[in-house]
Amino acid sequence: METVITKLRESGMEIDPEDGGIRAVGNRRIRSVDVKTLPYPGFPTDMQAQFMVLMSLARGLSVIAETIFENRFIHVSELIRMGANIRIVGNTAIIQGVESLSGAPVMASDLRASACLILAGLAPGGRQRSPGSIISTGVTKALI
Repeated sequence: METVITKLRESGMEIDPEDGGIRAVGNRRIRSVDVKTLPYPGFPTDMQAQFMVLMSLARGLSVIAETIFENRFIHVSELIRMGANIRIVGNTAIIQGVESLSGAPVMASDLRASACLILAGLAPGGRQRSPGSIISTGVTKALI
């Protein structure tokens, strides 16, 4: 988690340890930062989709390079449907931050995409609906 926390801090978030976890606070518009997924101890590919939501709302241009798995950008079309400005070039996502996202009917392809779309739906100004269950990969509870 250290690499994720480092990137969150670079984006302007305040990250503080608490009993059993961390507290993340963003008191202003987040700054864009670039991410490259790498094997441990690098930035985890499993956090790429969730981080993309944050960068979709960040001030400026950010780049996320996925170096571990192919086809890990399936969630991008759903984020675009919600108003994100993302362009895919090979294994790289180029993200121009927008002021806000809006609710839209979306479908998640996997657990990471599900978490990503839940976060996007919780973004300021957003209201999210999904036909059926947005989490269909064995998760029965989501603590929000």
